[in-house]
Amino acid sequence: MTDQASIFVGGGGEGYGLPQQLLLKYGNRHGLIAGATGTGKTVTLQVLAEGFSAAGVPVFMADVKGDLAGLAAAGSATHKLHGPFTERAAKIGLDLQYRAFPVTFWDLFGQQGHPIRATVAEMGPLLLSRLLELTEAQEGVLNVAFRLADEEGLPLLDMKDLQALLVFIGENADTISTRYGLVATASIGAIQRRLLVLENEGGAELFGEPALDLADLMLTDASGAGRINILAADKLMNSPRLYATFLLWLLSELFETLPEVGDPEKPKLVFFFDEAHLLFADAPKALVAKVEQVARLIRSKGVGVYFITQNPADVPENILGQLGNRVQHALRAFTAKDQKDLKMAAETYRPNPRFDTQEAIRDVGTGEAVTSFLENKGVPGVVERTLIRPPSSQLGPVDPAIRAQVMATSPVAGKYDTVLDRESAFEMLRARADAAAREAARAEEDRAAPRDAGPVSDDDGYTRARRYDGGAREEARSKPRSSSSRSDSVGEAFAKSFARQLGTRSGQALVRGILGSLFRSR
Repeated sequence: MTDQASIFVGGGGEGYGLPQQLLLKYGNRHGLIAGATGTGKTVTLQVLAEGFSAAGVPVFMADVKGDLAGLAAAGSATHKLHGPFTERAAKIGLDLQYRAFPVTFWDLFGQQGHPIRATVAEMGPLLLSRLLELTEAQEGVLNVAFRLADEEGLPLLDMKDLQALLVFIGENADTISTRYGLVATASIGAIQRRLLVLENEGGAELFGEPALDLADLMLTDASGAGRINILAADKLMNSPRLYATFLLWLLSELFETLPEVGDPEKPKLVFFFDEAHLLFADAPKALVAKVEQVARLIRSKGVGVYFITQNPADVPENILGQLGNRVQHALRAFTAKDQKDLKMAAETYRPNPRFDTQEAIRDVGTGEAVTSFLENKGVPGVVERTLIRPPSSQLGPVDPAIRAQVMATSPVAGKYDTVLDRESAFEMLRARADAAAREAARAEEDRAAPRDAGPVSDDDGYTRARRYDGGAREEARSKPRSSSSRSDSVGEAFAKSFARQLGTRSGQALVRGILGSLFRSR
């Protein structure tokens, strides 16, 4: 039923249309799986993932409910749905063979899969602002922070790097505002509070090294089957904005990293974006524009993106128009809005004279769908009522023992387990503060002690001041002061102003405050 150039999705029987296949050469033309809760979207997603994997195409998907982990195990004749599956397979002419597929488990929290991380610099100010729900003014401050980090050579790798940099900016707001535009301390405080909320939600686990190597998402096994990368998202869904932002970051990284390949015979990677409505809910225009750009251009990188959501109306129209392969499960029309959405969904399909598309979308049962896939020359196929084929892998979650075994034999086992904490913005800013504190302490000691007739120059270039205390003479060293120039960096200006301020009690309190903040942000 399936040739090497296509994925068999489903077929007909009495009252249904022709067998439906997704052509691999159009697999990177993106797609949509939509339908109300409980209508069979998860099975369709599993069937498509199996088909791409069998064709040698790696897959990435998020497991929102824990059901997709069953891809790692073969289906069984003892499963409660074996009977209905066998009956459906016979009806659509499928020789159902149970088998497992190569799976790599991932988890942002490192509990149900390999840890998966990104650096703060890779995330960038736009996505980080979305994640933190910042205002436009606060986003502007965050952009200043990233620009300053670039110019000062301060790597932003993990959460404490960003927190330390914000402390640095807050203490030097006047100098930085003159150079980059107004930096309000109130905005800095708001960003720090949002970072604290994110940290309390476990979001800090996302940031750090070793960062994800995208090549690890595009592996095949020894037989040539594409590996199915499954991100455990049941816990992650407690922070829906973190979930949506992370997946969008991953999609953006693929877009920016992969080379152009034009129209390959099959995709290099297929990306399934479950609960897609979370990506667009309350999203600013800049973010929606970014998604639209990625969806439009990533096709030429050989990546197919499939959005899974309850209602096609959840996806902006400009993006919806780019989704060529569609599986529409039932939509219920209980309200006037539901009826309007149902009508709009039906109008996006190429009509079939044998039935009314709107009625079909409303009436199809669980495991059935209204489908349309791109045909030769990329023309949308006529809409058909389709029985979705049963999956070959296990339907539902796997035992923890099977998950542990799959992780132990994974090609990336051990690669991401140990966190790497190399020198970055936090350590560099702390070193600057320590150096400024030592210099200021020497200057304060020099000013506090009485002096004799004059200084005597040492061979090493330092100035030796003679000091007296109760008749006992002691000598202290202090470096000669050099005038500041306009070419000083913000960091140098910070260190010098730091040293000058330490001559007062308020300056000493300032040092304790900054150093305390830096050490607490560890």
